Amino acid sequence: MQFSVTHEDQYSKARAGLITTSKGSIRTPIFMPVGTIGSVKSIPQDVLRDQINADIILGNTYHLYLRPGTKVLDEAGGLHSFMGWHRPILTDSGGYQVYSLADRRQLTEAGVTFRSHIDGSKHLFTPELVVDIQRSIGSDIMMVLDECTPYPCSYHYAKASMERTHRWLKRGINYFDITLTNQHAHQALFPIVQGSIYKDLRIQSAETIAAADRPGNAIGGVCHPDGQLYEITELVCSILPKSKPRYLMGVGTPLDLLECIALGVDMFDCVMPTRNGRNGTLFTTQGIVNIKNKKWAYDFSPIDAALGGPVSGYYSKAYLRHLITSKELLGAQLASVHNLTFYLWLVREAREQIQQDSFVAWKNHIVKTIMEKI
Repeated sequence: MQFSVTHEDQYSKARAGLITTSKGSIRTPIFMPVGTIGSVKSIPQDVLRDQINADIILGNTYHLYLRPGTKVLDEAGGLHSFMGWHRPILTDSGGYQVYSLADRRQLTEAGVTFRSHIDGSKHLFTPELVVDIQRSIGSDIMMVLDECTPYPCSYHYAKASMERTHRWLKRGINYFDITLTNQHAHQALFPIVQGSIYKDLRIQSAETIAAADRPGNAIGGVCHPDGQLYEITELVCSILPKSKPRYLMGVGTPLDLLECIALGVDMFDCVMPTRNGRNGTLFTTQGIVNIKNKKWAYDFSPIDAALGGPVSGYYSKAYLRHLITSKELLGAQLASVHNLTFYLWLVREAREQIQQDSFVAWKNHIVKTIMEKI
């Protein structure tokens, strides 16, 4: 994997870049649709490729390990072949999903023991095993095992958790390097900055991650309410090297994407566009739409004429409202496609504005529009 910064905005820390992988190029800043179990919920791969035009999608190590399992993935030749997606795939380590199983897991120095949410079976994730799982998945970008700390948590807990994450990082990197073969040469390993909301811990973690000198770096543990997202992101980005892509995990709203692009972030993922779409919330170039509202029942204009395309510019608000309120599966699909189309349009427009040194003025103008509820 290679990364180059093609242009830096004159008036912010935003930058346009290009990640080159064996499966294709990724134009940054980029939003990555979440395909937890090898599927971006309700959206076929050809739609992701040809309509939404996603450069890269996500898979989840925890879920893919449990289903379909590494044996199936090995036999299939990896997730790309299994799901018919031949562009890049990023996988997280499963650390966040295991963290969410608070009553089903136990953290030790060895790793994390947990019980499956599917059948209650017991498993142990170690820094080494999550590398092996992601090798079976065949992901182009993989994450090290970390602990996503709860919020809020004490300083003592955050420090102990961060230090354990750093020790796991060393083990994961060592195992990744000594087991590297030509078959896995396309894979890159990203470490993850932790430290909760405590600035001195975030500085220490960012310095540790930067010193690991991997092809890219991730920032974790920031997608929680009132978690000082912008302040922590700016601090960490000031330490992580400019020559490596910066991935802000689990973020977020269109506003958060734009503000964090301005702080120097290159990569984002979040379930928000698809989850909110299924529930009837649409992000549009005119503002946020609750399509369930009665005001849209007789609105036969396109979902988003300015965005255009075979979904946003074709189907009417009234028709989509009918589908969503009727709980018709097509409604969830169309809303998800629209929202992902909007998110990819947003980051690509941001990229164009960065290249023209007009990003800040554009951001300040468009935020007022796209975050307004209409």
